[in-house]
Amino acid sequence: MSTASAYMTVSGIDIDVIHKQIKHIHIGVYPPVGRVRVAAPQRLDDDQIRRAVIQRLPWIRRQQKELEKTVRQSTREMVTGESHYVWGVRKRLKVVERPGRAHFEVEGDRLVLFTPAESTAEVRRSQLDRWYREQLRRELPALISKWESALGVSVPKWTIRRMKTKWGSCNRESRHLWFNVELAKKHPNSLEYIVVHEMTHYVDGTHGSRFIELMDERLPDWEMRRDDLNGAPLAEEEWNSK
Repeated sequence: MSTASAYMTVSGIDIDVIHKQIKHIHIGVYPPVGRVRVAAPQRLDDDQIRRAVIQRLPWIRRQQKELEKTVRQSTREMVTGESHYVWGVRKRLKVVERPGRAHFEVEGDRLVLFTPAESTAEVRRSQLDRWYREQLRRELPALISKWESALGVSVPKWTIRRMKTKWGSCNRESRHLWFNVELAKKHPNSLEYIVVHEMTHYVDGTHGSRFIELMDERLPDWEMRRDDLNGAPLAEEEWNSK
């Protein structure tokens, strides 16, 4: 079955579109961040797909809210034995209670938290959030520098933050890039894909054919990386409170 991929944005929601040899259009909202994907018959053009998405917008937003609610309900207790992901690898948490500054260390298949005994679960979650941000801050400068050279562009400012439905974002006017802190839990290939994706928006702000051509030229396996990232299951142990 032949397929063709495209992108579009409807009411601020990014849509992945895949044309297939099917009879009816299918719209899905997928974890972990509520990404919307449309499987459309090859005979449908962009306007027809856009109208179908607009008709389903209330349902799409409800599904995204349900995913967000699931994330809130699966707040981790930050105790020994829990699982957390680091760069796509599942790690078992080990909590070592001792005086002094709290910090994390990776030891084999374990993520070790050294923290004072009196620290609460909320404090420990905040410590983990900061640690994830540190991981991204260590990796992003080299990646951005690499692709600045390769693409012939410059990134004046970038920020790490939590985003509900996007892995990254680009403001073309200010050239400011944002990266979702959750990327520190995913495979490094995913982070590079998002870096290239957002930097390509400097040249083309849409998700149309020109954007796809640029991505094909710059990162030939970008669709595989995108599918790996967006297709990741919503595992309870993977999430922490927002």
